[in-house]
Amino acid sequence: MNPELTRWTGPEGLPRFDLIADDDFAPAFDRELAAAEAAMEAIAANPEPPSFANTVAAMETAEDGLNRVLSIFYTLANVDSNPAREALQRDFAPRLAAYNSKTGMDPRLYARVRAVAETADHLPPEDRRITELALRGLTRSGAGLDGAARDRMAEIRARMAVLTTQFSQNVLADERDYVLPIPDDRLAGLPDWLIASLRAAAKARGLNGQIVTLNRSLIVPFLEHAGDRALREVAFRAWTARGSGQGAGGAATDNLPLVAEILALRHERARLLGYADFAAYKLEPEMAGSADRVAELLSQVWEPARARASADEARLTAMLRDDGVNGALEPWDWRHYAERLRRQDHDFDADQVKPYLTLDAMLGAMMDVAHRLFRLEFQPLEAPLWSPDARAWRITRDGRLMAIFVGDYFARPSKRSGAWCSSLQVQHKIGAGQRPIVVNVCNFTPPEASGAPAFLSWDDARTLFHEFGHATHHILSDVDWPSISGTAVAQDFVELPSQLYEHWLEQPAVLDAHARHYQTGEPLPADLRDRLLAAGKADAGFSTTEYLESALVDLAFHRGDPPADPLAAQGRALADLDAPAAIPMRHATPHFSHVFSGDSYASGYYSYMWSEVMDADAFAAFQETGDIFDPATARRLEETILSKGGSAPADQLWLAFRQRMPGVDALLRGRGLA
Repeated sequence: MNPELTRWTGPEGLPRFDLIADDDFAPAFDRELAAAEAAMEAIAANPEPPSFANTVAAMETAEDGLNRVLSIFYTLANVDSNPAREALQRDFAPRLAAYNSKTGMDPRLYARVRAVAETADHLPPEDRRITELALRGLTRSGAGLDGAARDRMAEIRARMAVLTTQFSQNVLADERDYVLPIPDDRLAGLPDWLIASLRAAAKARGLNGQIVTLNRSLIVPFLEHAGDRALREVAFRAWTARGSGQGAGGAATDNLPLVAEILALRHERARLLGYADFAAYKLEPEMAGSADRVAELLSQVWEPARARASADEARLTAMLRDDGVNGALEPWDWRHYAERLRRQDHDFDADQVKPYLTLDAMLGAMMDVAHRLFRLEFQPLEAPLWSPDARAWRITRDGRLMAIFVGDYFARPSKRSGAWCSSLQVQHKIGAGQRPIVVNVCNFTPPEASGAPAFLSWDDARTLFHEFGHATHHILSDVDWPSISGTAVAQDFVELPSQLYEHWLEQPAVLDAHARHYQTGEPLPADLRDRLLAAGKADAGFSTTEYLESALVDLAFHRGDPPADPLAAQGRALADLDAPAAIPMRHATPHFSHVFSGDSYASGYYSYMWSEVMDADAFAAFQETGDIFDPATARRLEETILSKGGSAPADQLWLAFRQRMPGVDALLRGRGLA
C-alpha cells in the first residue's frame, strides 16, 4: 500500500498528491476498512466493563486511517473526477454503507455506549457531549432494531449509498459533456470580459471560438448579458435539464427514477425508527426541531419575497414589450432584463466593477478581515497539490500554527459544480493533537491566459467570503474530540459562520482598501461602490423566491408519504405556492444535489435561511458597538461559537453569544424586503 495515503509527508503535514496514483486507492481502502472493522470489533467485544475510555473515546480514533484515505480520495473525486475515480466511488459506496450499517447497528456497541451514557453525569462536559451524540447516532442508525427490521435497515443504507453516488455522477456527466458554441455573429450584448471567458472555456476543451458551459460562473453572466433571446433559451434549457434525462447524457443520466427510490427509502427508514416521516426524523436533532417550525419561518419570508418578485415581473415584462416581444416573460428572460433594470435604476453596470474585483484582490480582502477579526496571519506555502490552480497557505496567530488552508478556485470540466468547504483533517487534542487542513473549492471562470488576472463577479466574491466563513469554523476550532470539531454542528447552524462572513465583503472599509483596479491600482470609486451595494439588493425578490421554492419543495418531498412521481409532486408544491412561472426553483429536482447526493441537506435546504436569520442578528452585534471589527465582539464570537464546534447544542451556543434568539426582521431588512 502506498504509505503516503495514511502518513502524509508533504509540507506542514499535507499529503504528497504528486506521489499518489489512482491505483493506490483500492488497496489502501481495503486495508484501512479492515483495520477500522477490527478496531470497532475490539471495542464491541471488549470483555471489560464499558467505560468512557474503552468505548466512546476509543470509537473516536477507530477509523483514523480510513478517514485519512477517504479524505484524500473524495477531495480528488470532487475536484478532478475521471473514469477511474468514478468507478472507485461506485465500488466504495456500498462497502462503506455495509460497514456503517454493521457498526451503526451493532447491539453490542449500542449497549456499551448506553451504559456509559447512563453514568455520564460525572464526565467533563465535552466527554459527556460526545457520549450523548454517540448514543443518539447509534439509536438513529437503527442499533435498537431487531430481526427483520435490522436487516431491512442495512439493505436500505446499502442501496442509498449506490443511488446517491449515481445521482452525483449523473449530474457531473451532464455538466461536463455539454457545450453550446456561440457564433461570432451572435455575441451581441456580451461584454469583452465575458467573450474572453467564453473563448478561454473553448480553449480549455480544445475548441475554437466561444462556448457556453454549465459552469454557473459562466452561464449566469451569459443569461444576464446575451441579447440573443433564442440562445438564452437554449442555454437555460440545457442548464435546467441536468439529470432529467434530457441533458447531455440523455436517458443514461436520468436521475428521476433515482429520486423516487431515494424518497421511498428515506421514508421507510424513518418509519422503521418510529417517526411519522423523514422530515420528522431529520429535523428532530436540528435547531428547528420540526417541519412546522421550518414552514413557519419560510412562510414569513415567502409573502414579502413573492410580492417583490411580482412587482419586478411587471416592470420586466414592460421592458420585454418594449423590445417587441408579445409573449410571456420566460425564465431565460428574467436575468437579462433584471440586469438591464439594475443598470437603469441604479446607474450601475457590473462590468464597471469587474476590473476591481480580481481574485487576488478579493483573497487579500478575505484574509485582511480574518486578521482584523481574529488576528490570523497568512503565509503562502509551496506544496505539491492536485492541480496547478490550487494554492496553499500556512495560517498562524501569535506565532502558533492554527491551520493549513488550501484554495482551488477555478472551474475545470472534471470538477464538481458549485462551491464548498471540506477538510483533509480536523482539529482535535487527542495525544499530541492536530491542527486542521481546510479546503475551499469554487468554480470561478479562469483567466484568459496564464499570468492574466482572474476577474470575479460580485456573486463570485460573495461565494469566496462564504466558503472562507466555513473555513474559520475549522481554523478556530478548539475542542478535544474530532467528532465535534469545526463544522460538526446541527445542519441549520452550520451556515451561520459562512453567511456571517459575507457581511464584511459589503463594508465600505473593506472594499475601499482592497477593491482596486487591476491596472492602475486606483481604489473603487466611492460612488460606484455605493451603487454596487444598492444594486446588490435590486433583484431580491427573484433570489429569495427561487431559493424558497427549492426549500419548500424539499420539505414537501419529505413530509408525509413519498411521491411516486417526484416531478408531479414538485409541480403541486409550486402550484400551492402560486410560484411565478418565470422564476423556477434554484435547484430543480433532477439536479438538486444538496438533497439527493446524500442526506446532509435532505429536508434541510431551509437551513441557509434559518442560519441567515442568525447571521443578520450576529452582524448587528458588531454594528451595535460602532465598530464592525470590534475586538470584544469578535472574541466573544470565537469563544462561544467558532471555537466550540458541536461541543454543545446549537441554541446554547447561540444564546451564549447573543443572549436572545433572533427574529426574521433583520433578515428581511438585509435582503431589502422589509
